[in-house]
Amino acid sequence: MSGHSFVVKEASNNLSLDDLSFRLRDIELLKRNGNLQIEQQLTFSHVLIIVVNGHGQLTLGTTEYRIQQNHVYACIPGETYGGEIQALDETEIYLLKFEVFRSTDQRYECMVNEKDGRLFSLQGEIQVFPFDQLTSLCKSIFQYWDSDDELERFRSQFTFQELLYIILKSRSFLHNRSSAALELAKDYMDHYYYENLSIEQLAAIAKISPKYFVDLFKKTYGISAIDYLTELRINKAKQLMAQSHAKLKDIAHQIGYNDEFYFSRKFKKQVGVTPTHYMKRRRRKIAAYRSPITGQLLALKIIPYAAPLHPKWTAYYYKEYRTDISVHLNAYRNGQKWESNIEKLLQAKPEVVISTDDLDEMEKEKLSRVAPIYYIPWQEKNWREQLLLTAEFLGETQEAEDWLKNYDRKVKHAREWVKNKVKDDTFLILRISKQNLYVHCNRSITDILFHDLQLASAYDCNQLARDERMTIDQLIELDPDRLLLLIRQEETLAYWKTLQYSLPWQELSAVRNNRVYFISSDPWLEYSASAHERIIDEMVSLFSGNRPKRILDTVHGHI
Repeated sequence: MSGHSFVVKEASNNLSLDDLSFRLRDIELLKRNGNLQIEQQLTFSHVLIIVVNGHGQLTLGTTEYRIQQNHVYACIPGETYGGEIQALDETEIYLLKFEVFRSTDQRYECMVNEKDGRLFSLQGEIQVFPFDQLTSLCKSIFQYWDSDDELERFRSQFTFQELLYIILKSRSFLHNRSSAALELAKDYMDHYYYENLSIEQLAAIAKISPKYFVDLFKKTYGISAIDYLTELRINKAKQLMAQSHAKLKDIAHQIGYNDEFYFSRKFKKQVGVTPTHYMKRRRRKIAAYRSPITGQLLALKIIPYAAPLHPKWTAYYYKEYRTDISVHLNAYRNGQKWESNIEKLLQAKPEVVISTDDLDEMEKEKLSRVAPIYYIPWQEKNWREQLLLTAEFLGETQEAEDWLKNYDRKVKHAREWVKNKVKDDTFLILRISKQNLYVHCNRSITDILFHDLQLASAYDCNQLARDERMTIDQLIELDPDRLLLLIRQEETLAYWKTLQYSLPWQELSAVRNNRVYFISSDPWLEYSASAHERIIDEMVSLFSGNRPKRILDTVHGHI
């Protein structure tokens, strides 16, 4: 393909496989004993995730999947993926990244697939058989790909074509036959959760015995059928509770519980608070227009009615509150898609919108049509002042003051604990993007690490606006005792593989002494009360020996 020009183009529909060609871009083997975390990351190519050994959850875009045996998971360009995989012995996963090209007019066009215009719609969860053959091909591709022999590397490409053939053939076969019996029962639960469903009834839909249904459902989806049904009902109840005139008795009946007191006990066990308390918190239709506002509201024990949510860019809020927040605004790259968010808010009709004030005039003007807006000064005030201003506006000043007192107690304890572990060691936060190194020091890092925790910085953060480019030689000259790494994974993995095994990197004191720690954009890049509390928790966790392995720790089977 190197002799052709490549033009990136959005995909069109109804193209045959005869029009397409595929090229493997990279393959990784991730192996370790126990759990393995794949951090949420944006992909610019197609990704196949093949779990050879392990179970757990994967999130592709905003869809969660419980890992099933004999399945592969596919993510398209422009989407995010990540998850956690566990195993009793050794977790083993292959990640394959590839491009799709269309031949036209003597050129190859690299097709960029979007949700509403899929050309090569290999996406989501695909059952594959024979799965053993697939894993054998992955092993071969990995060996060929890493070979010093260019012919063997060439061989990896057509072996990859064979792997794609097996996946596409399996998908075609399953698509052309009726849905699996178990999936029929699960679909019935998804649509008719409010009925008085029994295991016997669901097993009859799947045309298997009740005992086998119970075992198979738990094995396939990682949750019992009864717990799954309860989860469906509670999530629907949360949605209904956002309605201003909803009554507890009516909600219980709508989701399948005839006894509202039984429903209340079930709800409190599942959610942690009574339905009445939950409804009181939900009735205020407050829209958080930016992620830091979500963090401030949660510190005040207020769950926003609308907020930016995404499994990568607001990972914690998405995981913990997506069923509690009624209106999900687009969180793509800090509000780049603001026009669609304003359209959502116009339809949702919140009572008030709270936002940071760093919006341009056009965005402010259009946002003013939604509801009354309260702007929090973004640059002029620090996060504590911003929290108190938000609380004052909402009549929750006492809640904010109580939260800050508890936070300061937590900080005092964490400072003593962390300082006892790290002594006077110097810290440097290094951001790696593409093939560049940057000293990184945002407001959260300055306020929390170097003010609240009183850690020693290897670099004067007052000299930084935010980032400063740094060469590996300059890094060696600074030679910090401990390194915190922020790595932009989707554009950086190839460079990171090379860098971490290079001699200059290995000579750094932090590397020699195993004092390199990976941190993620969430919570480290968010300037809010909730995010800062989580940073404190994460710092304690980092130095307690509880350092979870992530995708960046594991390269080609080595840790």
